Amino acid sequence: MSWVLPSTASLARFCQKLNRLKTLEEPTTETLLQRRLTTMDLILLGVGGMVGLGLYMLMGTVAKGMAGPGVVVSFGVAAVASLLVALCYTELGVHVPRRGSAYLFTYVSMGELWAFLVGWNMLLRCLITGAAVARAWSSYLDSIFSHRICRFTEAHVGIWQVAYLTQYPDFLAAAIPLLASTFIFCGARVSSWLNHIFSVITIVVILFIIILGFVLARPHNWSTEEGGFAPFGFSGIMAGAATCFYAFMGFHVIANYSEEARNPKRAVPMANAISLGLEAGVYILVSTVLTLLVPWHSLDPDWALADAFHQRGYSWAGFIVAAGAICGMTTVLLKYIFFLPRMVSGMAADGLFFQGFAHIQHQTQVPVVALLVFGVLMAFLALLLDLQALVQFYSIGALMDYTFVPTSIIILRFRKSPPSSSQGPGSPVGTEQASGPEPGQLRAALRPYLRFMGGCRPGAAVAWALGVLVASAITLDCVLVFGDSALHLPPWGYTLLLLLSSATFLLSLLVLGAHQQQRQQDTFQVPMVPLTPALSILLNIFLMLHLSYVIWLVFSIWLLIGLMVYFGYGIWHSKENKQEWPGLTVPRGSLEEMVPALQPPSQSSAQKPSHTEQPTSL
Repeated sequence: MSWVLPSTASLARFCQKLNRLKTLEEPTTETLLQRRLTTMDLILLGVGGMVGLGLYMLMGTVAKGMAGPGVVVSFGVAAVASLLVALCYTELGVHVPRRGSAYLFTYVSMGELWAFLVGWNMLLRCLITGAAVARAWSSYLDSIFSHRICRFTEAHVGIWQVAYLTQYPDFLAAAIPLLASTFIFCGARVSSWLNHIFSVITIVVILFIIILGFVLARPHNWSTEEGGFAPFGFSGIMAGAATCFYAFMGFHVIANYSEEARNPKRAVPMANAISLGLEAGVYILVSTVLTLLVPWHSLDPDWALADAFHQRGYSWAGFIVAAGAICGMTTVLLKYIFFLPRMVSGMAADGLFFQGFAHIQHQTQVPVVALLVFGVLMAFLALLLDLQALVQFYSIGALMDYTFVPTSIIILRFRKSPPSSSQGPGSPVGTEQASGPEPGQLRAALRPYLRFMGGCRPGAAVAWALGVLVASAITLDCVLVFGDSALHLPPWGYTLLLLLSSATFLLSLLVLGAHQQQRQQDTFQVPMVPLTPALSILLNIFLMLHLSYVIWLVFSIWLLIGLMVYFGYGIWHSKENKQEWPGLTVPRGSLEEMVPALQPPSQSSAQKPSHTEQPTSL
């Protein structure tokens, strides 16, 4: 028995290491005085973050290979899923008063391992986005020159017939990230006036596409003779929705700028809702036009919008669309290449990634090693991978990351908040909590009816209920997606599994709802918690399961490589690991205790090393 206790204690300490939280400094007065962004500014930021990707990269891919004209519904479902995540993202952005990302939000709410996985997925998403934009950029530029570049490469190199690989090595697409990386390496930034010019061009081109497209529309293209509205059925529409989720990534930009909003409680959720509504309307209108212009099966996914006008004999219109696509995607590519090395260097500065990637070039303030390595890797992906494969690789990583976000919301809501005495007039908005029952405790009115849960520590029952919620959501989605096909279940077995998983999901929701939540004033909070984040988790997993098994296989390999990096390097070199008190047996960040609340530096921690040396705030 003597050897069991040390082993159990060691295992407990190891698990607590995986869930330790990142500590943040108090916001400075200078930061607090920079609240200058209005609701309209945030809306423009959000729309600018979403414009272009869905129109020029996704629409043709989804329409041709997944949903047909049902791409209209796919964009609608993706918009709903994005709105649920955006609400959760907004609360995290307001709760964590830093310009950050899902990586930072997860680090301060769920713990280190989960933050590393989210950051690792963000690296994949940035790489894939840059490569996909480069592929689409190359295709539209090639269309301006009547596909001479494509024909020259096919004639001198040949054509490949390998799944998920492009038909020929796209050297132009590979050169674009390298040129953009060189531009960023020299310390150049995309100026605001250039962004404004390209944004105006994009808006004008979108209006042009919608107006001329409806003039030339042929309702016959949605008829059964052409395959009907949903030629791939409901599963095709859902697979398309999982891919179209990629088009609504601008909401995280709004959350990242919440610390600069004049009234974040009102401006951030309004900006998210309005920008997502505008984008959903644009995507639905343009996808309607695209599939009414020409039959969906005749589209070339690499340059679908310009190709549709070319097929109808309006080559001059296709030229305008191609020029607008190039303008819109140039700024998107530069933004991602600018962000990617800073994301890598931020993780390296936290000790979770190799220290060499944290090096910043003094004159240009550019993470040189990260820019060089990931710029070359992005060019390699653009050279070889097909655009549809790139888009699907991105979608699974995004859906995985944005499943962590609503999970973080549930954790934060049922976690004890820091004492209000530690907060001064410069504290983040909405961190004060009125005196009352401790979050994570069973509600007083329900204790007589749920006496068997009354003896649990605050947060313990919530932790178990959250685990059961996620597990039952995965089971329920697997039954819905694979019950009739892959699982080969008889009707009674399918019905039984469906009822059991649904009942477990609802029961875990009821258990969560029976516990006391944090009630913060003067800040935005997601309505109907835990229902809203639970529905987001359920829908995100449902969409992920509609992606192909090859995408899952490659994504699993990427996660396995990431876990090797974390357990081989990150867990030992983490800044939080170096700051732990050597005598503690229960480090901060215990998930079993529902992770202690995010606290500003106290007197006991005032002598800990600060985070000011971190090159950038993610």
